[in-house]
Amino acid sequence: MNKEPGQTVSPWMSQEVPPLPSMSTGAHADVCVVGAGIAGVTTAYCLMKEGRSVILLDDSQPGRGMTERTTAHLSNAIDAGYTEIERLHGLQGARLAANSHTAAIDWIEKTAHEAGIDCDFLRLDGYLCAASPDDAQRIKDEWAAALRAGLADVEPVDRLPGPLTQNGPCLRFPRQAQFHPMKYLAGLVKAIAQGKCRAFSGSHVTKVESGKQVRVETSQGCVVTADAVVVATNTPINNMVTIHTKQAAYITYVISATIPAGAVEQALWWDTQDPYHYVRTQRRSLPGGGEELLLIVGGEDHKAGQADDAEFRYGRLEAWARAQFPAMGGVTHRWSGQVMESVDGLAFIGKNPGDENVYIATGDCGMGMTHGTIAGLLLTDLIKGRDSPWSSLYNPSRHPVKAMGEFVRESLNVVAQYTDWVTKGDVARAEDIPNGEGAVLRDGLTKIAAYRDADGVLHTCSAVCPHLNCIVSWNHSEHTWDCPCHGSRFDKFGQVLNGPAITDLTRLNT
Repeated sequence: MNKEPGQTVSPWMSQEVPPLPSMSTGAHADVCVVGAGIAGVTTAYCLMKEGRSVILLDDSQPGRGMTERTTAHLSNAIDAGYTEIERLHGLQGARLAANSHTAAIDWIEKTAHEAGIDCDFLRLDGYLCAASPDDAQRIKDEWAAALRAGLADVEPVDRLPGPLTQNGPCLRFPRQAQFHPMKYLAGLVKAIAQGKCRAFSGSHVTKVESGKQVRVETSQGCVVTADAVVVATNTPINNMVTIHTKQAAYITYVISATIPAGAVEQALWWDTQDPYHYVRTQRRSLPGGGEELLLIVGGEDHKAGQADDAEFRYGRLEAWARAQFPAMGGVTHRWSGQVMESVDGLAFIGKNPGDENVYIATGDCGMGMTHGTIAGLLLTDLIKGRDSPWSSLYNPSRHPVKAMGEFVRESLNVVAQYTDWVTKGDVARAEDIPNGEGAVLRDGLTKIAAYRDADGVLHTCSAVCPHLNCIVSWNHSEHTWDCPCHGSRFDKFGQVLNGPAITDLTRLNT
């Protein structure tokens, strides 16, 4: 459902995806899926394979939101760690989490083979590494928890393989995987276009109304009715408050750089820092023939809209990567993505609280590719009326009692953002805003989001996010307006890019 957020570029963005036509009239289907990222397209594909008629809506083209901004780790080594997942969800919950992420990787591999999708899918090892000697006990505890969760092949190793500077205790997770996310998505889009699915771009959903027949309205004036609706928009646009109190939006940063093929083993890596680093490689073809190996390194996370120092964070990321991988060459790409972190480490997938036939998929927790695939499998079971062992684990209505400390901390953080209503603006006068940049101005009792274009023309909007009235902030790296409360994002002219907001910032001039 998202448009391309801004100025940075990932290696995946050059991949062409079959374009979708625009919707010009209303329609009906068994299921309407809102959002054409990995979760939405996978769900549409699974439902189509089950014989259901599907309408897929996105206000941009497939994958042009967070899917093209992922690093596409396919892993059952859950970001929160099995020690924490077991604490929050119990031993059975940890086992189900391990089982569901393992099943997602297997399903991607099987589907890519059956559908003939050439997406660079590769099985490889993953390594969780102690960031310092003080983390040795944490590695031991995580190993024991992974074994209890049913990952019997996980084993400790004394150091990483290959000529790397990182030494110390690690866990090896076998049979992890990676792929090219946009090649994979392009293959799924092609498959659903050949099946019983009608997919449309340029369809910005403004309302989802539950009932015996769900009614979906778009800003273009089209109405879709369906027996069930799946909202797969990174963060739900149909849920005003409930889910947003149980998850928070974070920005994560990524760089890619060339590296000689013999200087690094193709594997996945994570460390135990907070925020942690995550690493993989990717082979890519060169225009003149041949190929090169890219090292992809991510980290330096912060709450969305609560920092504007991307250059500093990219610099720290590059410095860390060069210390760990001395053979790393020049940086080829830099980009950021938005991650929805639930308070208890797992996604919210299932019926939207309070609705009978409206389903959501959100809270990717840094594992968007596997959580998005789990969504397709689980939601298909739920819509078909089949039992699933995963349904209670991912139930959006669950009460994360054991995560109450994190819930309170994130809630207090949101409350603190409303003090922006009484602070000064970023600059005193509109004349202080340079061409090609934006800033928040104070205007009496309210604030203005002002952007000056390359020709010097000033474009102004209300700085009040239409979701729950937080004051947005300017993101110099992506040239977006970001909400520090729940992660809504708007382009430089105030047009909504990411939910939970569904409307633009109010324009103050033309």
